[in-house]
Amino acid sequence: MSEAAKPPRPQFRNIQLTQIAGYRMPLAALVSIMHRISGLFLFLMLPFVLFLLDNSLLSEGTFDYLKGYASHWFTKLVILALSWAYLHHFCAGLRHLIMDNHIGLDKDSARKSSVGVLAVSITLAIVVALKLFGAF
Repeated sequence: MSEAAKPPRPQFRNIQLTQIAGYRMPLAALVSIMHRISGLFLFLMLPFVLFLLDNSLLSEGTFDYLKGYASHWFTKLVILALSWAYLHHFCAGLRHLIMDNHIGLDKDSARKSSVGVLAVSITLAIVVALKLFGAF
């Protein structure tokens, strides 16, 4: 076949920022991206959490002060976000460790394990939210 008779090859370019809304990623990709975002969130919040832990251990007075501060609804939402980030990062990390052993790498298994990660992490986060907001 001559060079002129060959059909043009398709060109695959990088996705642009304006095309992100119309791009449909598989659930496994979304779980992987959320794993990275939750890890970044945990890393960035770690100095603040350690600062609060250090201050809470200074005396009973500072502990009571921080306990009162933690009873505010916005602070509870931040604690819930940290809890969900930890739970999701832990569950997705287990999923990635299993996949590192070449288990569940096919498309169907990856989708099922990503659904499992979301189901477990959201269920545990709901239990934490119920306890945090005083349901039990």
